[in-house]
Amino acid sequence: MTEKQKEILSIAMELFAKEGFDAVSTSRIAKSANVSEGLIFKHFKSKQGLLDAILQLGQEAVEGLLTSLKEEDSPKEIIRQVIQMPFDMDEEQYHFWRLLYSLKWQADVYDESISEPIKEFLTQAFRKLNYGHPKLEAETLLILMDGIATTVLLKKPKNQNRLMKHVLNKYNL
Repeated sequence: MTEKQKEILSIAMELFAKEGFDAVSTSRIAKSANVSEGLIFKHFKSKQGLLDAILQLGQEAVEGLLTSLKEEDSPKEIIRQVIQMPFDMDEEQYHFWRLLYSLKWQADVYDESISEPIKEFLTQAFRKLNYGHPKLEAETLLILMDGIATTVLLKKPKNQNRLMKHVLNKYNL
């Protein structure tokens, strides 16, 4: 991928994350990236093609997170890593995560498959720790972390560290 393509994707991601996928036109992206709209269509075919390319790059970032969970043997450490994810969000990935979360509200676009492997890791961790309902516990924790991630993405709460410690304490971590 060329530097210009990366720049177009970066600008599209930022605009989609801030204003919503449906609200941003390819002509607006082209203007912001100082390229012709034709160049966007040449490289990405359509606005949906732009989104697909962004999501593919994001999927690679998610796979990096999953790799650290795969390599972890300790069930408590798996739970700790999942709890810390929204608090340890890399600034470079901020627009991707904000876009991903905004897509949740656009049902025809959002792909839930990103969270499924994390749910499976958590289920196995809770099972190893002898929780009565490990799958339900995993789902509950993911819902809690989803709400925290949404809050962090919309407005960085001043008490993030206290909040993270509170959730970690709930799981005796």
